[in-house]
Amino acid sequence: MKQLLSGSEIVIECLKEQKVDTVFGYPGGAILNIYDELYKHSDEIHHVLTSHEQGASHAADGYARATGKVGVCMATSGPGATNLVTGLATAYMDSIPVVAITANVGVSLLGKDSFQEIDIKGVTMPITKHNYIVKDINVLASTIRDAFRIANSGRKGPVLVDITKDVTDPKNKVIFESFTPAPIHPVCETIQEKAILKAIDQIKKAKRPYVLLGGGCVLSNASKEVREFVRKIDAPVCDTLMGKGVYPGTDPLYTGMLGMHGTKTSNIGVSKCDLLIAIGCRFSDRVYGNAKTFAKRAKIIQIDIDPAEINKNIIVDTSIVGDVKAVMTIFNRRLDQLDHKEWVDQVKDMKEKYPLSYHQDVLAGPAVVEKIYEMTKGDAIITTEVGQHQMWAAQFYKYDRPRQFLTSGGAGTMGYGLGASIGAKCGCPDKVVVNIAGDGCFRMNMNEIATATRSGIPIIEVVVNNHVLGMVRQWQNLFYGQRYSHTTLTDKVDFVKLAEAMGARAKRVTTIEEFEEAFVEAMACGEPYLIDCIIDSDEKVWPMVAPGGSISDAFDEKDMLEKEKDK
Repeated sequence: MKQLLSGSEIVIECLKEQKVDTVFGYPGGAILNIYDELYKHSDEIHHVLTSHEQGASHAADGYARATGKVGVCMATSGPGATNLVTGLATAYMDSIPVVAITANVGVSLLGKDSFQEIDIKGVTMPITKHNYIVKDINVLASTIRDAFRIANSGRKGPVLVDITKDVTDPKNKVIFESFTPAPIHPVCETIQEKAILKAIDQIKKAKRPYVLLGGGCVLSNASKEVREFVRKIDAPVCDTLMGKGVYPGTDPLYTGMLGMHGTKTSNIGVSKCDLLIAIGCRFSDRVYGNAKTFAKRAKIIQIDIDPAEINKNIIVDTSIVGDVKAVMTIFNRRLDQLDHKEWVDQVKDMKEKYPLSYHQDVLAGPAVVEKIYEMTKGDAIITTEVGQHQMWAAQFYKYDRPRQFLTSGGAGTMGYGLGASIGAKCGCPDKVVVNIAGDGCFRMNMNEIATATRSGIPIIEVVVNNHVLGMVRQWQNLFYGQRYSHTTLTDKVDFVKLAEAMGARAKRVTTIEEFEEAFVEAMACGEPYLIDCIIDSDEKVWPMVAPGGSISDAFDEKDMLEKEKDK
């Protein structure tokens, strides 16, 4: 159907074409025409007014991760647009599909240092998959459609569309024809038969295979196929921070996370394997530690949708470029059932020998996470900020499905989790959504508690409060001679009063019994709820690999104490 529409009307119609049901944003002068039109469609598109534009970009990211759809955020020109930058960088590093719509000054004012004029296209070029500035209403619809297609195809990522104000002027109209988006097909044309045959031969010959799962498995919705593959080749499996839940955290073949704070079983097992199959994993430095010693006994197969990731950080023996789900389907069809009982039993013995542990005589971060797991029956969506609490959430909550653990992996963005939890709860209102934060991270975007209360979004905010920047302090303790330079947060901020002042319910706890009582109340109340958990300042994340060290040299508190005793 053809209609004569303004630019603002075209924006909204394009969002409706893409079946967008939720937008996160903050209005301002340059984007006012679009917001005026959005107001008229509030029964079709729900808008969540965040407290800060960064909160909007993180919420769009969390919505995308939790639902598998494209997240959408909006901001006005100048500082409104630049406040999205951290969220766009976060989404870019983790390949999350987000479309950010910003507005700019009119075409006649561009390049003249006009009020709230920023070249946001130039600013965001390195941290978006693609970006646009629309100066002509005639290309507006095609640009927005392209933005959604690019964001959600191939290796996914954020796309920014900046629109000059005159393009959205109600008086400026063109003929608009509605359009049904074409389905996005997985990338299969790059999958080479020669590489498939080589990989299958290596898998069949391997005596000690290990599987490493990354975020690409989540993004391609390949969990079912990956699980079948792992069981078919009878291999232990570990994951990255982004790969949580692809393989069940409760399964006997699962050995936990790999890398700097991965389990000793995963780190030692990968170091002993003779074939490492990395699926949807880009080999972050936090995963491989020392590239020269990483999995040096093994041949490595890397399966990734992006050819730029092949041999970028780790040199591999075989590479398959293409959609993970498509590749796994091929493998599962062609492989017979394999048996590696002796190797699997060795790895299971290591799991018993090297369990994760923590101090159980006081309230500790791992205890809080384990209690959340128990009380949510393993079914919650967990978002996190970045730091010690993030690692504990990765280690001690057993994720049994993808899109259950939402965290900033590549960028390591403090302040990500609270906005992401709001987005996740909007996308999955039937799920309990818990953001696990450190007190340092909570300060970054704590104003989004007001967003949750204003919009009636019942997220649970758990602040693991050690009154320090915990992860940085841990490094200072272990590697910087205990010189705690500006990591101690001994101020008088009362998070309970602060949350209550923003309209949330809140409670401070110092024991696991008090936490359990507060969490029961939080799940039952149907309102935003903050729990301030006071833990020891020197609580550490174990195991750990020293910066630049080999993952096979992962050490825990017991190892460290024995080493000190031997000095």
